[in-house]
Amino acid sequence: MAQNTEDLDAVYGATTPEASRRLYDDWSDSYDAENLAKGFWLPIVAAGVYARHMGRAEGAVLDAGCGTGLVGQSLSLMGYGPITGCDLSPEMIRMAEGTGAYAGFAEADMGAGLPFDDAAFTGFTCIGSFGPGHAPPESLDHLMRVTCPGGIGVFNVIEATYKEQGFGQMIKSLEERDLLRVEERSRPFRAYLLAEPELTTRIYAVRRL
Repeated sequence: MAQNTEDLDAVYGATTPEASRRLYDDWSDSYDAENLAKGFWLPIVAAGVYARHMGRAEGAVLDAGCGTGLVGQSLSLMGYGPITGCDLSPEMIRMAEGTGAYAGFAEADMGAGLPFDDAAFTGFTCIGSFGPGHAPPESLDHLMRVTCPGGIGVFNVIEATYKEQGFGQMIKSLEERDLLRVEERSRPFRAYLLAEPELTTRIYAVRRL
């Protein structure tokens, strides 16, 4: 994710879900323009990784932390769906709703839980939601719960911070509990093609066991 530098620092420095919600509500109208101007290509890469591991399987998809709907639009164009979006920010959801790519939405704090039944989705994406000041590692536990056995999940982490945030430990815990298997872990790569070369990320593809 990318804003003006001082705004990005505020987003990454948010200490409560309420603070994050306010920041993203304020950012919603200019989010796409600012990010795409910097060459933000994570949504396209994530959709491609999802397709590689999911293949032609049909079924409901959860776009967790859907933001303005960049990932959902890519998945929809590739034939996946119905897609449900969830996000902490109602204003981000409002923007995503305007894309026409989603079957429904829910406002949710992923760290506290997800308002969906067990095994409700054949797969999920969660892109741009696991940086500092964002959804915590416990969110992966909730995402596993709502994904059906055999389903695919695709998410990204920030290379510089994901270990200290606890994501490495959470992934290992889920593996040891036989809840997921890591199918792919990308090399670090730039989140933006045209700006912020120091901001690198990894994409994971996991299978729900």
